[in-house]
Amino acid sequence: MPDQPLRIATWNVNSVRQRQGHVERWLARVQPDVLVLQEIKCESPAFPGAVFEAAGYHSVVVGQKSYNGVAALSRVPFEVVHTALPGLADETPAARYIEILVGNLTIIGIYLPNGNSGGDAGYAAKLAWMDALTAHAKALMDADRDFIILGDYNVAPTDEDYALGALSATDALVRPATRAKYRSLLWLGLTDAIRALHPTGAIYTFWDYQSAAWQRDSGLRIDHALLSPRVAERLVSAMPDRRERGEEQPSDHVPVVVELAAA
Repeated sequence: MPDQPLRIATWNVNSVRQRQGHVERWLARVQPDVLVLQEIKCESPAFPGAVFEAAGYHSVVVGQKSYNGVAALSRVPFEVVHTALPGLADETPAARYIEILVGNLTIIGIYLPNGNSGGDAGYAAKLAWMDALTAHAKALMDADRDFIILGDYNVAPTDEDYALGALSATDALVRPATRAKYRSLLWLGLTDAIRALHPTGAIYTFWDYQSAAWQRDSGLRIDHALLSPRVAERLVSAMPDRRERGEEQPSDHVPVVVELAAA
């Protein structure tokens, strides 16, 4: 496939079967080339792939009953590379990772563990997941691959990435070790797409269902797209689609859309 402009998006849909109509309408309105989904909350056979196929999108699904689950929808040709995070020391990994190849571009969709449940062990699992992701990203860098890692990172990188009072200082999304692991990813030479174009200001991708968070704009920026160096040079735009949070029965996350110029 020749190099071409690409519109790539990520969206934690918080149950694809409940939000199937939302995804259909959004695909028709925005027409991304690739959309990676998180928290589809269904096993792979229950994924509404035929519906999205009718809209022109082929899908690959890594499902799990009731929890987690990721998928990739694409209207351009792709190859599946991985359906689990390489190097993760977990005999029964949760459905949190998908990696596809579109032309020469590796597109990785992730649903990084939250880390607030399961006590110390749950938080340690979050950090271990981040270590494995960093190691894999480094391997891709060392192999001179072009890639983008996008999804629900469950990390608010700085205090500017969440509204005052939206999180406590001890929340796993903002604990010092969490932020240090995220910086380790960036220090490989990756670019945070949104902050590259919008360095400051309140830009949120998630608003809790509780306490009128959406109405008060008490949000978090926890859905990110990190770009390898040559991909970052192609960056045209990157922004959450806030419109979706105002729909009826929305996900608590909104899509983040990244546009890349042709190589």
